Amino acid sequence: MKDILEILEKDARITPQEIAKMVGRSVESVKKAIKKMETDGIILKYKTVLNSEMLREEGSGVRALIEVKVTPQKGLGFDNVAERIYQFPEVTSCYLMSGTYDLLVVVEAKSLHAISDFVSEKLSSIQHVRGTVTHFILKKYKENGDLLKQPPQDKRQAILL
Repeated sequence: MKDILEILEKDARITPQEIAKMVGRSVESVKKAIKKMETDGIILKYKTVLNSEMLREEGSGVRALIEVKVTPQKGLGFDNVAERIYQFPEVTSCYLMSGTYDLLVVVEAKSLHAISDFVSEKLSSIQHVRGTVTHFILKKYKENGDLLKQPPQDKRQAILL
């Protein structure tokens, strides 16, 4: 099963027939294994990876990493505060971290001001949030193992005959 997962993680569009050849199993057993992993919640969904650098437009959005210092709650630890934070639609990811800050929150919004408003009005006002540090992403080079390298542009001028 793990071998099938590794293949699907790299390319979710690969067919069960191709996977079967790669892992030396029957197509039916591959289909059955994939269905079981979907039913069991191991495979949550299939996503398209976009190169946002290629789609860059004015007002296309801003992404920020926000480090959050939290006072853990007795009997609940960090989970209750994390759950309140990840419910916001601006939050795309939320991680419990080791180190100086407790949570790392990834936020996407239309502008720097929208992220600023999120931090000051929503995040900072949550009980048990003691402090935040916001880092804005300026450019992405690699994300989730995928290179976001733009193809080189041909700067030569065409010669018309």
